[in-house]
Amino acid sequence: MRDDPRLPSSPGFWRSPLRGPWFTSVLGLVLLVGITLLFVTGLVSYAAYNPDLSPVNDKTPDKGILGFYLFAWPTNPHWLYRLNQGVHVTLGITLVPVLLAKLWSVVPKLFALPPARSLAHALERISLLLLVGGALFEFVTGVLNIQLDYVFPGSFYTLHFYGAWVFFAAFLAHVVLRAPAAVRNLRRMREERGPQEESGAQPEFPLVSPRPAEPTVTRRGGLWLVGGGSLLLFGTTVGQSFDGPLRRTALLAPHGGADPGSGPNGFQINKTAASRGISATETSEAAWRLVVRGRSGTVRLSRAELLELPLHSAALPIACVEGWSTSDQWWRGVRLRDLAALVGYDADAAPDVFVESLQRSGAFRSAALRANQVRDPRSLLALDVNGEPLSPDHGHPARVIVPAAPGVLNTKWVARMTFGDL
Repeated sequence: MRDDPRLPSSPGFWRSPLRGPWFTSVLGLVLLVGITLLFVTGLVSYAAYNPDLSPVNDKTPDKGILGFYLFAWPTNPHWLYRLNQGVHVTLGITLVPVLLAKLWSVVPKLFALPPARSLAHALERISLLLLVGGALFEFVTGVLNIQLDYVFPGSFYTLHFYGAWVFFAAFLAHVVLRAPAAVRNLRRMREERGPQEESGAQPEFPLVSPRPAEPTVTRRGGLWLVGGGSLLLFGTTVGQSFDGPLRRTALLAPHGGADPGSGPNGFQINKTAASRGISATETSEAAWRLVVRGRSGTVRLSRAELLELPLHSAALPIACVEGWSTSDQWWRGVRLRDLAALVGYDADAAPDVFVESLQRSGAFRSAALRANQVRDPRSLLALDVNGEPLSPDHGHPARVIVPAAPGVLNTKWVARMTFGDL
């Protein structure tokens, strides 16, 4: 079966002259750097949710030792999450052609017979299967999340988090096993002779076809084609992290080309008031009250009463897990630490806070913020944005805005705030 060119288990079945150790090694080294950065920014993004703070922030409660690296998320610089998530999502999309080309270049090895010739060979084959499956799973779920298409079962956060660890473990094992050969192949940088000419041994399954078809493009031309595809995806994605004309180039992003409207509230959102079931009646001046609980009791405040408190302004962006963000908007409202002072805490020693929305369902209808986030003077219960009252879609009558926090932690349509150690 190995020698029958009609079967994929035969090297002669795969006739593309593009395949070879050099082509595969170049793509592999690009992915080595890119996927490592993807993994790191993904872990950092997960830490930004402060999952150790409160169960409501933790979407992977059974993570165990996988949460060993978690740390209290800082508020400086205020664009930290915007940068991290912009890099994570844009880089992930940009690497799609490289990943597909890499998988195409090594697909013959998936059909190699026998399946395992030694324990080391068996481990390499298992790592390869986990690597391919994990890569496809992570990229597919990531792209679907960016497009707001939640067709997969379960929570995106849980699936993507555990999938990333499985994939990266296989990735590291594969790198350890294959990196020496990849470096040797790149050092040659000349017409490929096949691995057997380096060592004198017959390879387990050569990437170079023993009967190649007539070439239509050189290997360097193939790399240029892959690079061009990546550049095209970069150009049609990166704009979602910026405002102005560049955002209109983000043709593949839901928060790219769509016009969010004009005026002070004319910037991107994820969820409208209507989609969350927020009615004008419950947010009216007559009905809505902010309930603030703390050490000294409970305070209820109308929007008019909040406007009578000392107000402060901060220029902060909104950045979401899908990679889109806005530029700095001017927010005006009451500092969170001043609200803590209303219920018995010193403003400079304000504790954690648990924030609840009028929104009745959804993964982040409530969220917890750490004490360092509450104490930051730029952290506000915002009432206005860019000189005008918040629109219903931006959280009227009041919303939280915190520097460097993921967008879902900037709770909209705030109903209750409970201060205390969480």
